[in-house]
Amino acid sequence: MSNDPEFHKELERIIAAALNEDIGKGDITSQLTIPEKMQAEMVFIAREELVACGLFIVSAVLHHIDNSIQVQLCAEEGALLPQGYVLAKASGSARSLLTGERVALNLMQRLSGVATLTRRYVDAVAGTNTVILDTRKTIPGLRIMDKYAVRVGGGQNHRMKLDDMVLIKDNHIAVCGSITVAVKKVREGTKLPVEVECDTLDQVREALAARPDRILLDNMSIEELRQAVQINAGAVPLEASGGVSLETIRSIARTGVDYISVGKLTHSVPAVDIAADIMPKIRS
Repeated sequence: MSNDPEFHKELERIIAAALNEDIGKGDITSQLTIPEKMQAEMVFIAREELVACGLFIVSAVLHHIDNSIQVQLCAEEGALLPQGYVLAKASGSARSLLTGERVALNLMQRLSGVATLTRRYVDAVAGTNTVILDTRKTIPGLRIMDKYAVRVGGGQNHRMKLDDMVLIKDNHIAVCGSITVAVKKVREGTKLPVEVECDTLDQVREALAARPDRILLDNMSIEELRQAVQINAGAVPLEASGGVSLETIRSIARTGVDYISVGKLTHSVPAVDIAADIMPKIRS
């Protein structure tokens, strides 16, 4: 888990909001069907191969409900685990375990899904010098968690927020009139790193003359990417974006670009399948 204080603050906010959304005035079903003092053990099991991410959420969620629950995490963050692997165990009040089950699963399945997909993209470019980046296409309110999961999966983060760096996109260029003018305005107003989005090779040439810190090659063909790498000649890092899939990413990486940003890592990733099975403890 990240040691960043901002991460822990956001984690607490996310869990509190998720539990409030899910529980409402109380878990009526568990209250009516489970004896108040019944103890149980809940086991979280991978139902498919996955990269473990966010297992600490089991503790965070259940302790938010009932601090007496004992939790054992059975895998390391970032570990590639087979179907059937026990990820975590929790024991304590059966009511509390059932009340927190869904929120714990929702978040853990989401984060492990992001980490698992990211690992597939990272593995797909193995042997090249290309780095896999995420985007800001995250679930609102969960960005810090989504981006954490990308790192666990072996990728790197692009901007967390709009104030992290400057990314001059097509609409900014349209308003300013040209890349040259846009970069000049930005350089006069901030010392933050500047990246320029280019749709054509002519724009790449104009951007290089303006001396940005990085160039984003947007929706270019493989041949255009190769030509952009040649035109750039190592002057600034190049990032490819658009039309990226597991089927195309290695071809993109082999053009020589430094980064490939993949929106799919967070905007449409499927949650992995994790089960939570409960076993009542019978007193002898």
